[in-house]
Amino acid sequence: VQLQASGGGVVQAGGSRRLSCAASGRVLGGGAVGWFRRAPGKEREFVAAITWSGGRTYYADSVNGRFTITRDNAKNTVYLQMYSLKPEDTAVYYCAARHSTVAVTTSQYDYWGQGTLVTVSS
Repeated sequence: VQLQASGGGVVQAGGSRRLSCAASGRVLGGGAVGWFRRAPGKEREFVAAITWSGGRTYYADSVNGRFTITRDNAKNTVYLQMYSLKPEDTAVYYCAARHSTVAVTTSQYDYWGQGTLVTVSS
């Protein structure tokens, strides 16, 4: 599975941004796709995840209610719609995939995209 993350950029606080994660290669089937992020000087952390088949979603407390993860099976793409962005959301965002159900730790994902930088200015 190859993953291509895109959509990063600079956005003002309170604004919104949509990230995309396009998957190719081996079909994920009953697997899941997650978004993680790494802020400057911090560890990579879980943001949100979605099951590929059923569309069940999971969110970190820090983004719950502000971010929405969705998937388009026909396009093999997962989206992360981010609203009400805050300066503390500034990070490199990574998408990741696994062939099992949703997980929230980095070590449980087998495939990673290259990351896309989101900068939220105050």
